[in-house]
Amino acid sequence: MEYYNPKPIHETSRKPSRKSNTKLIVIAALIVVIAVLVISTCTVQVNTGYTGIVTTFGKVEDRTLEAGFHFKSPFQKIITMDNREQKTVFNTQAFSSDIQQVEISGSINYAINKSTAMTLFKEVGTDYFNKLVNPRMMENTKAVFSKYTAENLVSSREVLSTQIQESLSFEMQSYGINIISVSIENIDFTDAFTDAVEAKQVAAQKKLQAEIEQEQKTMETQQQAERQRIQAEAEAAVAKIDADAAAYAIEVKSEAEAAANKLIAESLTEELIQFNEIQQWNGELPTYVSGGAAEALPIIDLNAEDNTDAE
Repeated sequence: MEYYNPKPIHETSRKPSRKSNTKLIVIAALIVVIAVLVISTCTVQVNTGYTGIVTTFGKVEDRTLEAGFHFKSPFQKIITMDNREQKTVFNTQAFSSDIQQVEISGSINYAINKSTAMTLFKEVGTDYFNKLVNPRMMENTKAVFSKYTAENLVSSREVLSTQIQESLSFEMQSYGINIISVSIENIDFTDAFTDAVEAKQVAAQKKLQAEIEQEQKTMETQQQAERQRIQAEAEAAVAKIDADAAAYAIEVKSEAEAAANKLIAESLTEELIQFNEIQQWNGELPTYVSGGAAEALPIIDLNAEDNTDAE
């Protein structure tokens, strides 16, 4: 004979409570998962400096997203395009106008416009630098370098950079890519050309030094000749002054003597002449007397008579 043993009331009430709690937990977990999925698939954040390109099943929508938090369809994908200024270094080779190979290293700074980011993505994609900018920059660099001789390239780096930037900017303008700057940072030549340039520079320096020394010698010779000329002119001037002074002294002396003689001549009288003669006579008669007539008078030795008488 079997007996019915009913379970305690408190035991029968516990089991439904546990099941309810489990269901609630599962439901809450599902809600969280769904919320996470919704948030991850229906929202997107675009960082500052970027533009969001909206695509639906791969098709580019005719709108873009600015920086910030946005909602989207789970079937949409957001691709960000960097609008900030970017810098890329490059290395390439080129030839100068005189067919010298040149190794070039430099950098380029560029940025894309927000308004044309969607069009750039449609036509080129996110790898627009390698697909578009870099090939055109290499081509323009080689074209610009081919216009200069190897010797002129080193001293024309700023001009080269400017010309490359201008030509590249014109081509990239239609794509909404701004070429901010192009910088040619280093230019290398082959060892043979470098040695030839150095030898030429050394020869030019020696030639210049020789020309400077020759000019110095020529200048010194000219200066010495100029000094001698000045000295000769000075000596000639002094001699002329001395000669003029001597001539003037002679002239003055002659004029003085003439004036004195004139005064003397004007002051002479017959009586004064006889008086001077008497004053200067020593008491002796002249030995010879000659007349002033045309025929000579007989010369009489007056002293001879005196001597005869004395004998």
